[in-house]
Amino acid sequence: MLNRITLQELANIRFDEAKFLLDSGRYDGAYYLSGYIIELALKTCIAKRIKEHDFPDKDIVKNSYTHQLSTLFNTALLWDLFEQDLRKNKQLELNWSIVKDWKEDSRYEKHSKQKAEDMFFAVSDANTGVFEWVKQYW
Repeated sequence: MLNRITLQELANIRFDEAKFLLDSGRYDGAYYLSGYIIELALKTCIAKRIKEHDFPDKDIVKNSYTHQLSTLFNTALLWDLFEQDLRKNKQLELNWSIVKDWKEDSRYEKHSKQKAEDMFFAVSDANTGVFEWVKQYW
C-alpha cells in the first residue's frame, strides 16, 4: 500500500541510490533520482494532508498524480512557505533554481558529472538542500 510512511521510505531509498550512482560515475541516473527524491518528498507532504477516512478533494487527487514539482509544492500547501524561505536564503534559492528544472523526462537525457553533482547537492545539502527543506513538513 502506498501511504505516507512508504513514500518517506522510498524517498530515503532513492536518496541512497542517487548518492551511490553519483559516486559510481552513473551521472544520468544520479541526476534523475535526485529530482525524483523531491517528487516523493512532496507527495509525502500531500499524503499527510489527507486525513484518514476523509474523502479527498478532487483537485488534490488530480494534482497529486503529476511529476511537476511546482504543482506538487502547491498541492502540498508548501509553496508560500518555501517562497518566503527562498527570499531569505540565497543558497536555498540557488538550489531551487537547479532542482526546479528537473522533469520526469530527464530519465531519457544524458547528464554531465557537473550537472549531476550540482543537482544532488541542491537536493541534499544539510543546510540548504531542497530535500532537507521539504522533510521538515513531511
